[in-house]
Amino acid sequence: MKYPPTPVAPVTDTYHGDVVTDPYRWLEDSDSPAVQAWTAEQNALTEAWLSAIPARQRIRARLAELLAIGVLGCPTPVRGRYLYLRREGMQNQPVLYVRDGLEGPERTAIDPNALSADGTTALDWYEPSMDGRLLAYGLSADGSEQSTLRVLDLDTGETLGDEIPHTRAADVAWLPDRSGFYYTRYPAPGEVPEGEEHYHRSVFFHRRGDDYRRDALGFKPAEKEFWPSVSVSDDGRWLLLSVSRGFDRNDLYLQDRAGGGPFVAVAQDRPFVFDGQVVRGTLYLRTNDGAPNYRLITVNAAVATDREQWREIVAARETAVLSSVRVTARRLVLDYLERASARLCLANLNGSDMIEVPLPTFGSLFGLGSEPDGEELLYGFSAYTVPPSVYRVDLASGESRLWRRVDAGIEPEQFLVEQISYPSKGGTGISMFLVHRRDLERNGSAPTYLTGYGGFNISMTPGFARSLMLWLEQGGVLAVPNLRGGGEYGEAWHQAGMLAQKQNTFDDFIAAATWLIAEGYTAPERLAIAGGSNGGLLMGAALTQRPALFRAVLVQVPLLDMLRYHRFLIARLWIPEYGSAEEPEQYAWLRAYSPYHAVRDSVAYPAALFATAESDTRVDPFHARKMVARLQAASSSGRPVLLRLESRAGHGAGKPLTKVLDELTDTWSFIFRELGLA
Repeated sequence: MKYPPTPVAPVTDTYHGDVVTDPYRWLEDSDSPAVQAWTAEQNALTEAWLSAIPARQRIRARLAELLAIGVLGCPTPVRGRYLYLRREGMQNQPVLYVRDGLEGPERTAIDPNALSADGTTALDWYEPSMDGRLLAYGLSADGSEQSTLRVLDLDTGETLGDEIPHTRAADVAWLPDRSGFYYTRYPAPGEVPEGEEHYHRSVFFHRRGDDYRRDALGFKPAEKEFWPSVSVSDDGRWLLLSVSRGFDRNDLYLQDRAGGGPFVAVAQDRPFVFDGQVVRGTLYLRTNDGAPNYRLITVNAAVATDREQWREIVAARETAVLSSVRVTARRLVLDYLERASARLCLANLNGSDMIEVPLPTFGSLFGLGSEPDGEELLYGFSAYTVPPSVYRVDLASGESRLWRRVDAGIEPEQFLVEQISYPSKGGTGISMFLVHRRDLERNGSAPTYLTGYGGFNISMTPGFARSLMLWLEQGGVLAVPNLRGGGEYGEAWHQAGMLAQKQNTFDDFIAAATWLIAEGYTAPERLAIAGGSNGGLLMGAALTQRPALFRAVLVQVPLLDMLRYHRFLIARLWIPEYGSAEEPEQYAWLRAYSPYHAVRDSVAYPAALFATAESDTRVDPFHARKMVARLQAASSSGRPVLLRLESRAGHGAGKPLTKVLDELTDTWSFIFRELGLA
């Protein structure tokens, strides 16, 4: 391909005595007219190449049909009122609905589609008051996730005067009398040194009707990268504060609001996770302290700091991770993950008499709805071939019934879903989900889509993805391995793929590809790999470490320059997961695999499409720009290296359906073309 010219302007850095030259440092500046012109030329090249694919319109038409399959969220019950998200047809954004009574008439609470003509305004989050009368919610534009908090009266439909900016991913904890709430907020520009607006997340208290600029500061973390969140007990007495110090530990503090005393440390400076909730004066504590797969502890909130008073009521399981806990009137709701698939159990409040709620197949829970004094549980379930379904459980009897299911119009019985295990480098066994048509012949020719993540304690579990039906209908194989660095097998599994152990994640993924080839599913020329964000880093590592193993690589909103990643946007938050080049030992880990620095001249690299977005407030688009420039100059294969930078879009959250359709059409057209399907 004839690429637009890319000037080389080397910049040399010295890291702990190691000299590193960056030929494309100038592409880091998104505001530079030269960078914007270069990006426009790259986008034009990509658009022209994709437009020439004969099957592109057919792909788009089928994707439009699949994306019209509805979206259904799990309802949140609150005093007889139920809130849930639902999207129908080609609506750009899900709508928040409310019902008075689970079978009562549905009415609209918030419709983001009415707030912008092109659908780029998104509802980021929402939190009802304890009595279900008021709703705090956050809206943002262009995929930026930079929420502004507002308050809605659900009885009258009136938007109240409270408006608070800088509430990205806010935690909101209402007082029982709905007179105010605790919430998290970021500083405004000018309140902190330039570039630090993405940090310094702090807790404030807002009294309804007040100017937010007069809100009292409730808690400011000791380090700007720490991440506080808050909750209030059902009786309003106890304020619980969790302060994340990375992705494998947090501090937990408790304040007795009745006594007006200070926060006291329930758990502090310990390398573990402490996930708490206070119900009826008891602190329920899910923790991996002494239990890598997590256990449940209870203690009277008044003596919670005395570890001698802690009592284990649900012990850790060897083969399953306790992912979350809900406390209701008479039951504990225990959400487990076993071999990367959901398990749902109920137990008495003391942990006894545990029973399992049957789930349809391998799958994922996408929501749990309950109340501290409630007698019902609502849960959402989906799987690779099972569309979103919401069930209601009567907690007194344990009886479960289907409440609503999305009509997908697919035939799940024509597909086979299985879970296998394969050996990674060093012999570690890795589980992997495989999905394909039942009539698949294992003759080494099946087009295969291999994807993974492997980071931040996030689990890759079987869930319904509309666009993947396009792939399966064409005879494609979907492969999803559970890589080290994820949360599928507990905290030890997470730690085995972070910091100095990050190469394990890449080895696990490469081993999945070699296993698929050795077992006769596919061949390198029929193998595409794809991943985004931390999964984009995974793609960058795979294509630079084993370029001959894959035909096509889809790299979405990726991290790729691991020596400089932490200098941009919110990325300092990820130093506990990856490390920092500012530290000598950590620099050595990062330099060993940093994809941008691993590109070698005159190597036959696979076809690659790098997709990013200009409003991404998590991963800076410079990663994709620099990597495209480096690969275009280095690759000897003649296969395309393309950049797709989308305007008015971010990391992915809140993207309108029209933009989703455009992106999926481009990415699937790329994969179909390279694997010989288009």
